[in-house]
Amino acid sequence: MTVSISSRIRQTVAPYLKNAGGWRTGRKLVLFESDDWGAIRMPSREVYNKCLKAGYEVDTNAYEKYDSLASEEDLNFLYNLLLSFSDGHGYHPVFTANVLCANPDFDQIQDSGFKKYYYERITETFRQYPDHSRCFDLWRSGIGEKIFFPQSHGREHLNVSMFMNALKHGDRDALFGFRHRMPGCMPRSMEGGNKYVETLRYSSESDKKQKLEILLDGLDLFEELFGYRSRTFTPPNYLWSPDYNGPISQSGVRYYQGNRKMKDPVVGSQFKFHTHKLGEENRFNQRYLVRNVTFEPSLIQHKEKVVDQCMWEIAAAFRMSKPAIICTHRLNYVGFIDPDNRDQNLVLLEQLLKRMLDRWPEIEFITSAELGEQIDKECG
Repeated sequence: MTVSISSRIRQTVAPYLKNAGGWRTGRKLVLFESDDWGAIRMPSREVYNKCLKAGYEVDTNAYEKYDSLASEEDLNFLYNLLLSFSDGHGYHPVFTANVLCANPDFDQIQDSGFKKYYYERITETFRQYPDHSRCFDLWRSGIGEKIFFPQSHGREHLNVSMFMNALKHGDRDALFGFRHRMPGCMPRSMEGGNKYVETLRYSSESDKKQKLEILLDGLDLFEELFGYRSRTFTPPNYLWSPDYNGPISQSGVRYYQGNRKMKDPVVGSQFKFHTHKLGEENRFNQRYLVRNVTFEPSLIQHKEKVVDQCMWEIAAAFRMSKPAIICTHRLNYVGFIDPDNRDQNLVLLEQLLKRMLDRWPEIEFITSAELGEQIDKECG
């Protein structure tokens, strides 16, 4: 009974703690920040089944079970839902879609004998998948409709040095994933999950420098693909060294999306935490946008509770005079591997949007970059 009461107290207090301090507003601003668009993760249902047959318990991890490249159908279903709602100013809900611009070029890596890493642009990856050839065009149409606003999440969702070192040394799990065109693989032991997706974990100062070079290359590649610089950046897995702030600022990034607590990798150890407040500014005049609401139905067992919980967190944000910055990853909207995953979650998203607008008709839908610009305008 004590544990149950304690748990309920934490659930009640946590939304308010996330909103402590920082920038405030009397407006009811709502943002959807959605990570991982463009990353391969699980390539197909066929590969998923091969993983299970080989002893990889991918059915126990939602990212391995559901997450994949969003297909044309996935995008169309999501777009149609977003276009069916609008705020009092006529703006639709808009996903700030944090994208990866590249994936491993498995053929070139193999041809090099695992001696050199190569990547391919997301446009090339899309061409290789059965229901994805028009996906980049759909991304662009989403921009035009103001419902899909790409920002940078990195070059690829992969720890390049860790991946290549594992391949060179014949790691059986990494090689299994590579043969099936997966960026890494869960270990059969299930210890730690797919560690290769931790893009910015580094093992030495030289590795740390290489990670920065990849980040800067990714930001340039983003501009080549979309025709504009990314104003925000979302560190993959919320791993981030403040030592990167200066070079990233020079590359055009003004705002960081992420959690209140960000993890700073430490060579020879795990990491240390840095805590941020909404609108907090670092010495390079970059600001932090702190996520304070969660809508991740694919990650929870009892989906029937997700809308109520999300509404509670939005209400807490508004009571604290904060925007509702909703974290909702791509895996919630992908049906390429399991259509039921997408279909069930879109129903829940529809319920959430309807309840939000019914309760707070003055809601304004904006992007993460627009929020950052508003804070700059008010704070000077």
